[in-house]
Amino acid sequence: MNDSERPSGQERHPAELVRGFALRVVQKLRDAGFAALWAGGCVRDELLGRVPSDYDVATDARPDQVRACFGHRRTLAIGAAFGVITVLGRRGEGQIEVATFRSDAAYSDGRRPDAVRFSTAEEDALRRDFTVNGLFLDPLTGEVIDYVGGRADLAVRVLRAIGDPYARLAEDKLRMLRAVRFATTLEFTIDPATLAAVQREAAGITAVSAERIAAELRKVLLHPCRVRGVDLLRASRLMEYLLPEALAGGDAAPDSSGVPSSGSAPRSTAESTAAWDQTRRILDALDAPTFSVALAGLLWSVHARFAGASGGMGRICARWRLSNHESRGVQWLLHNEVLLRRARSLPWPQVQRVLIHRRIAELVSLATAVAQTVDGTTDDVDFCRGKLQLPPDVLNPPLLLTGDDLCAAGYAAGPRFAAVLAQVRDAQLEGRVADPAAALALARTLLSQVD
Repeated sequence: MNDSERPSGQERHPAELVRGFALRVVQKLRDAGFAALWAGGCVRDELLGRVPSDYDVATDARPDQVRACFGHRRTLAIGAAFGVITVLGRRGEGQIEVATFRSDAAYSDGRRPDAVRFSTAEEDALRRDFTVNGLFLDPLTGEVIDYVGGRADLAVRVLRAIGDPYARLAEDKLRMLRAVRFATTLEFTIDPATLAAVQREAAGITAVSAERIAAELRKVLLHPCRVRGVDLLRASRLMEYLLPEALAGGDAAPDSSGVPSSGSAPRSTAESTAAWDQTRRILDALDAPTFSVALAGLLWSVHARFAGASGGMGRICARWRLSNHESRGVQWLLHNEVLLRRARSLPWPQVQRVLIHRRIAELVSLATAVAQTVDGTTDDVDFCRGKLQLPPDVLNPPLLLTGDDLCAAGYAAGPRFAAVLAQVRDAQLEGRVADPAAALALARTLLSQVD
């Protein structure tokens, strides 16, 4: 349906805009006399009946010819050294990477080719990672071009490296983690030869930047099939290098380098199996978690075992170069989830302070999953949910007394203020003081005891 046929008031969906732009890019290159095809993941998703998140175009046009076709103002040459030009769309259309058909030289750093040679569509397909990502599609005719057997693997939902799996993984170590991510998010099985190659080369994942590792783990943990994802991380041996603390071989608390030390007694096989099963069940119980919640779920058993190990969770977050926001969030969630699971047996002020935290929704999500798995009941978490329905001025009433009030009453500011104000706040939440005068009177009594 074109815009003239669209009913009045009906806006185009963003996916339509992006797809339309990807079609126009191919058409314009064809009009200029070049071959042009959709390539890679967008073809895979099209054939699976999924809506592609983005589109890549492969062409025999050289980078300078692509720029000449679309104009320098509408293109970026950031990846030109690898034959990639980014073409910018109109508002809402995003951008399309247009890559010249190429073959790659050696990958000496295990991430990027040392050089590229412009070549043919077939050679371009052969240098890609997995068969299901090595397909081309002519969007103008619907013809699928398959040099690598990708359609057959799509039909049986198998993720298979193109050619020699050891060679493909040696070229780019991140492909090992991408294999797990694709198998998780596409719900595919990994071809045995490809999985064997990942298992043998798993130690090489440490050559990949922490940021890229975190980006792949994020996609695995946020997917509904996250349990399958962590099982694959374990089966592929990647978990041994990404989170050894979660496995039998990493039973000791991590040292300052983030690697488990040998200072604590190893768990038995039965204990390790039970801990892993518990982790799986917690992850499975999570409902549409944020990344911080999902990661906290993955780390829960580790945290429970090494709660006394100072900074252990922080070091794991630092290992993956997570943002301060995510790292602090994961640690706060792990520290406080037990409070929600024991809420009815704790003093109300202790619970109330956590319930008004800005990340309380995340904490409820994690605590619910842990309670279902570990406690067998969510009664205490449900109690907290009920309290969260209280009016704001009841759940978090305005302070009756502040430090400024104490200064105005003639007291010199100092370290004692914090402890006194906390006790006054507790008394307010427990209903023992109900107005500023009573709060100040209590503070005077407390301060006299300190003096």
